[in-house]
Amino acid sequence: MKLLLKLLLNAIAVIILSYVLPGVGVDSMTTAIIVALVLSVLNFIVKPILVILTLPITIVTLGLFLLVINAIIILIAADFISGFQVSSIWWAIIFSLLLSFLQSILHSIIKEDKKK
Repeated sequence: MKLLLKLLLNAIAVIILSYVLPGVGVDSMTTAIIVALVLSVLNFIVKPILVILTLPITIVTLGLFLLVINAIIILIAADFISGFQVSSIWWAIIFSLLLSFLQSILHSIIKEDKKK
């Protein structure tokens, strides 16, 4: 249940950001749920491999290269999903930053509701 709720919150964040950012597009709520699911799987499987392979450049850039890795993961997801479009790597970086920020806000709201 908790996993399903987090998935739906991530899908809502994807929908909100697709309305805010002109370089990102999502066709429907179903596509947003698929995007949230694919991003979760890619972050679980592909991201650790990319982080290990790019560890030297990540250390040299003091961790800022992780933003590029997140953008690459988003671009990979956009290639897999037909209803999800990201126009450039810059929009993917902005989308990644805002998605992380929005997810933390939404998840904190849910945690506060559970405490009451």
